[in-house]
Amino acid sequence: MAKQAYSKKAVAMFSLLLIVAAVLFYWVWGISYGSWNIFSAENMGVYSIFVVLLGLGVLGLLLVKFKQ
Repeated sequence: MAKQAYSKKAVAMFSLLLIVAAVLFYWVWGISYGSWNIFSAENMGVYSIFVVLLGLGVLGLLLVKFKQ
């Protein structure tokens, strides 16, 4: 069996960091610009960054949970 490059704990912590970064990014953007609607056309860039960070964080946690 091959040795893992990173421990499960390190991957889980990085994934949680990505989720926290996504939520903080959205929260700071909303407070800074007074725009909480991520589905409006002018906020599409913010929405795309939020979704990528959140998606990678959730995917990382799922991989840690289900990877042998």
